[in-house]
Amino acid sequence: MNWEQLLSLKRQGDTSKRLRVEQDDTRLGFEVDYDRIIFSSAFRSLQDKTQVIPLSKIDFVHTRLTHSLEVSVVGRSLGRLVGKKIIEKYPHLKEIHGYHMNDFGAIVAAASLAHDIGNPPFGHSGEKAIGEYFSIGNGLKYKDQLKAKQWQDLIDFEGNANGFSVLTASRPGIEGGIRISYATLGAFMKYPKESLPKKPTNSIADKKYGFFQTDKSFFEEVAKDMGMIANKSGDDIGFERHPLAYLVEAADDICYTIIDFEDGINLGLVSEDYALEYLIKLVKDNIGVAKYKTLTTKEDRISYLRALAIGTLINDAVNVFIENEEAILAGKFPFALTDKSKYKAQMDDIIKLSVDKIYQSREVIEKEIVGYQIIQTLLDKFITAFNNSYEGTASNYDKLILKMLPEKHHLEKTNLYERLLHICHYVSLLTDGNALELFETINGRKKN
Repeated sequence: MNWEQLLSLKRQGDTSKRLRVEQDDTRLGFEVDYDRIIFSSAFRSLQDKTQVIPLSKIDFVHTRLTHSLEVSVVGRSLGRLVGKKIIEKYPHLKEIHGYHMNDFGAIVAAASLAHDIGNPPFGHSGEKAIGEYFSIGNGLKYKDQLKAKQWQDLIDFEGNANGFSVLTASRPGIEGGIRISYATLGAFMKYPKESLPKKPTNSIADKKYGFFQTDKSFFEEVAKDMGMIANKSGDDIGFERHPLAYLVEAADDICYTIIDFEDGINLGLVSEDYALEYLIKLVKDNIGVAKYKTLTTKEDRISYLRALAIGTLINDAVNVFIENEEAILAGKFPFALTDKSKYKAQMDDIIKLSVDKIYQSREVIEKEIVGYQIIQTLLDKFITAFNNSYEGTASNYDKLILKMLPEKHHLEKTNLYERLLHICHYVSLLTDGNALELFETINGRKKN
């Protein structure tokens, strides 16, 4: 892979190449990507989607929106620091093509901003709830009517693949979704493969999948246009990662490791003594002891250590990337950057404590159980009504249910797989609060 091709400003529907040297620096294409994502309705819905605590009304707990903004800030720093090194190593990128280090920051920031845009309500349990509706729930009856990869898309419903669809799928009058640059799409594509074969290798890029069968042709077009390296054969589609996807992943890893931990501390799920012990191990080389001793509140002490920890991990991730840049370009780096971090042991300790004290806390488990019931009920009601309407057998109740679908989701889908995926997509874009309200309405529990 080569950087000029990877830094493509091309957008869906373009018939000619967009050159960096011809860009208006006051309205750079990569920055337009960021703007389009932040003004999208799918991004706005993240303000009422779970990061750690589902349906939480506590104001200092992170939502998917605040998490995404923070990941974007970290991603921008990672991109700029890496971009500075890349421009120094390959000066022709600036001298001939006009790229700047901030271009790298803008690409990674935009892709990081969108990294959770396809996640369903109620966190990762939302993905599992959708998958299990088909694998062991009422949706199992559709299995024999679908192809293997279509079925795998549903039983392993994946927020990353759904995000690619959110960013790129067309609907009448809206061709190409929000039309962001190929470079930003490449950085977004953490798992550039289809749902089967499942985990064919131990490479980090094969851990999950990155697109539904409906988006296969465009995904392949984006990857090939940027010169991403194909790594599957026959009818299977898969590629080595776009190099900047490693930075998006690192930004997410850094934020959820440190900031979810901070939420757990603020909620009282992790004691301050534990927290200080774990965080100080991570920042002991950078901590200002005199400054630290002036902080009198738990919130200020944790905030100071959090900022130091994030800065420490950013610099480390940049070093790992630059040390392995040639292997990454060759498609021969099958790891996350944090896997090779000199702070991996400390990060693993924090994640283990977070799992024990936060992710498996009673509050989280109780609300995830509620989320399962909500999502599976909504899927069942809307899929049944949508299919019955297509087949001309809709009951009056089915017709009433379909009136609850927003106008933009009233689309003709003649293919069963597309109908099922369409309803999954609709449910996935609901906020936690909207999903709960819809569930209560359908079950006759809504209070006026």
